[in-house]
Amino acid sequence: MSDAPETESREGEPQRVQSVDYDALDALLGDRVIRRESHLDAEGFVIRPSDVEQVLRTLKDEAGFDHLSCLTAQEYEDRYESIYHLTTYDDRTREVNVIVPTDRENPVSESAASVYKTAEWHEREAYDLVGIEYDGHPDLRRILLPETWQGHPLALDYHQDKPQVVTLKEHVNPLADTQRETGSGSGSESESEADSDPGSDTMFLNIGPHHPATHGVLHLKTVLDGEQVAHVEPDVGYLHRCEEQMCQDKNYRYEIMPYPDRWDYTANMPNEWAYARTAEALADIEVPEYAQVLRTMAVEFGRIMGHMLALGTFALDVYGDFTAIFMYSVRDREIVQNILEDLTGQRMMFNYFRLGGVVWDVPEPREEFFEKVRDFLDELPEHVEEYHDLMTGNEIFQKRTVDTGVITAETAKDYGCTGPVARGSGVDYDLRRDDPYGYYDELDWDVVTEPYGDNYARVLVRMQEVEESAKIIQQCVDLLEEWPDDERTIQANVPRTLKPEADTEVYRAVEAAKGEMGIYIRSDGTSQPARFKIRSPCFNNLHALEAMAEGEYVPDLVAALGSLDIVLGSVDR
Repeated sequence: MSDAPETESREGEPQRVQSVDYDALDALLGDRVIRRESHLDAEGFVIRPSDVEQVLRTLKDEAGFDHLSCLTAQEYEDRYESIYHLTTYDDRTREVNVIVPTDRENPVSESAASVYKTAEWHEREAYDLVGIEYDGHPDLRRILLPETWQGHPLALDYHQDKPQVVTLKEHVNPLADTQRETGSGSGSESESEADSDPGSDTMFLNIGPHHPATHGVLHLKTVLDGEQVAHVEPDVGYLHRCEEQMCQDKNYRYEIMPYPDRWDYTANMPNEWAYARTAEALADIEVPEYAQVLRTMAVEFGRIMGHMLALGTFALDVYGDFTAIFMYSVRDREIVQNILEDLTGQRMMFNYFRLGGVVWDVPEPREEFFEKVRDFLDELPEHVEEYHDLMTGNEIFQKRTVDTGVITAETAKDYGCTGPVARGSGVDYDLRRDDPYGYYDELDWDVVTEPYGDNYARVLVRMQEVEESAKIIQQCVDLLEEWPDDERTIQANVPRTLKPEADTEVYRAVEAAKGEMGIYIRSDGTSQPARFKIRSPCFNNLHALEAMAEGEYVPDLVAALGSLDIVLGSVDR
């Protein structure tokens, strides 16, 4: 499946090989590099806080690192630190980390927002939770917590038990000072005094925070110019539970794994793999090949679950079809949930993965389980055809989705979009192929892309990915049936207590239903992570809503939001 270079495989997962000449990058950056660090995922270049924009611009324009995958902020006893995890959409094996230490007394670093649009939200989160300020950021304020919150929850001196009295700003007119005038689809903005155009039709509209219109507890601050969206700002954080802090207080071996299921509770199985892959790299754990096949099958069922719900809820968003499409999609999702319940013992919070493998094999009698899976796979093509008849072939659906919510490939990359959102704009990027893990590189399947970048294209990508997932599951079932009885090892021999070497750092990611789900972990020699950072695909994809919606009508804004298939538990974490 992948053209990425490999060395001889460890058991169950190909050995990752970097295709980056770090010495050449060092020479390119010159004296802006203070020193180099070795992380398990990639080399890191330590730079001064005043050189961020220049270094990242050089790496993007001259070395091709066009994807800011994640930004990790953390506090040490003697400094603060920001790590920009960079890679490329064309070749995932090209990775580099840019590390920016700042003084504890004055934690200020230059912003990367002028180089990568996605840095805007990532740096706001780093400021909100850790306390690092980013000089030159266009809108540096809290993003997950109220503006009046006291302290930064991931700072070392934060008092978690101290009560907070969060005051509200009363009677604030959001248009008192400025208004925004945006050309349709241009993405450009200009501000002028509100009273300079007394005949303006500009109006502020709150959408949410209520569930039916916003796919969760989300507030869209929307400025209308006449009937068109001039500007939209997603206001997130209503569900924030500080999952990163919770994981930092838990042991690697047993206590963290139940949490990933709760980040994206509609298609949660891939989240378990995101944590497992990172922790296994950190502790150098080899996963048996048989367990990798089980993982691959289970996660693809999870992908189908997520895409089925995305189709059904999108039909509700676009033309209120509850009785047919929504119920059909819930029907198919329910079949998958029954299969995963047989496999895992749970209907939603599966907790099937374990470090080094999975919790147990397929249920007995095996033939009965495989027959149930095959019955679903046999019926799926007919069901997919029904969705095409009801949705993609529906004239009303086409008028609501074709050429609305358009985002180009370059804009999608700049916002750090991944998954069906990026692939719907023609970005051929899928971690299952581009950074192989599990059993994906041994199987026959295709990455689905559509070139148009509109709401319709994103639906087509998800429907086709359901068929590709079915192909993967079919091959996994064939393998599991033929696997010799005495070689069905479901877990590696993992120590009861894991204590990775202090200051070992790694960022790894998997292809979840909604895109790149990544985890960064830094160890401190104990049985708990010193830093646990979650990179959510929904967080990045939602940021791109402003580019999709400006110049559209309000119903098209709702359709664009639905086409992103976000889950606020994953956005807010």
